[in-house]
Amino acid sequence: MRTSGRFETTAVLGENVRAFVPFALPPTGPPLALSDELRERVRRAEQALRLLDLAGAMVPDVAWFVHAFVRKEAVVSSQIEGTQATLVDLLTYEAEQPDAVGPDVDEICNYLDAMSWARKQLSAKNGVPISLRMLNEAHKRLMRGVRGADKAPGELRRTQNWVGGTRPGNAAFVPPPPHLVGRLISDLEKYLHADDTLPLLVRAGLVHVQFETIHPYLDGNGRLGRLLVALLLEHWGLLEHPLLYLSLHFKRHRAEYYRLLTSVRERGDWEAWTEFFVDGVATIAEEAATTARELFALTNKDQARVLGAEGTSVSALRLFALLPKHPMVTIPGVARLLETTIPTANKAVKTLVGLRVLEETTGKKRDRTFAYAKYLARLRVGTDELL
Repeated sequence: MRTSGRFETTAVLGENVRAFVPFALPPTGPPLALSDELRERVRRAEQALRLLDLAGAMVPDVAWFVHAFVRKEAVVSSQIEGTQATLVDLLTYEAEQPDAVGPDVDEICNYLDAMSWARKQLSAKNGVPISLRMLNEAHKRLMRGVRGADKAPGELRRTQNWVGGTRPGNAAFVPPPPHLVGRLISDLEKYLHADDTLPLLVRAGLVHVQFETIHPYLDGNGRLGRLLVALLLEHWGLLEHPLLYLSLHFKRHRAEYYRLLTSVRERGDWEAWTEFFVDGVATIAEEAATTARELFALTNKDQARVLGAEGTSVSALRLFALLPKHPMVTIPGVARLLETTIPTANKAVKTLVGLRVLEETTGKKRDRTFAYAKYLARLRVGTDELL
């Protein structure tokens, strides 16, 4: 059995608890063993990621899928932490109907902001690299104005935290004491930029566990840890665009996810975790590629119907072209998107409703919302079941 860390006794809230301090990556004593079977699983996952990139390249504008799939990841990752908002809630909010959804949507919007900022940094010539500086800024954006906004956003914790339970003494897991967090994150940062013979996909899985184990912030660690995986896959060239909503795998197998994190800490079982991680990447990448192909086929079919319909206006065609990035719209919203008048926007929407491309979702006569329902039905799979 491998040892992946040590325990340090620390006093918290008047009681002594055993906090876990992980050893630096990569795993040693012995090193992580990549059996032939595990190597084959890694190859399958890498191939699935390549096919997902190809599926994204099929469409005239890959931004369609980036826009949609990043939102799906943001929603599911937030749901794992107890957020009750769904993908439809987010899209309703973005369709300028904020009164129709609850405050949880703000947490998802913050995730999108953090992801967008970090990706821009990675692509900029003089941008911030993946580092503690990037994590701090992303964390600050993640926690802005939502639950946990009062828990030192953007700063490494200076007090002891714990996972599960009502106090450290009955917690499911107690992360390292605060005086060690800076060094542990520094070691993790060095590993991100070090040479290692392990496959990059395996390394991404190791980094996720290490980040979750250090638990460097008072709140938001789960979301930031999953966001870090998405950034690494893109930064290391495993995906050209962030099309993988891996949080859906963690959500589906939540109990197994936490069990395997515990197994790494208690028994050093990095191999079982790596199998779970790469299998999840393969499964979700394959599903995402299928979804991308289905959405592309659907939009092609509907575009042909719109083009072939008698009396279709230029405004209706322009609106249809925008639906993959705006699958829920309002009349005023369409007017702004098309930079046109309300009557022209109303006519364009009416045309697409008549062609059964858009559906009215509110049943109201005023402040109506229209959805590209067939598109949404495929995209929202896995985002409606709350934990």
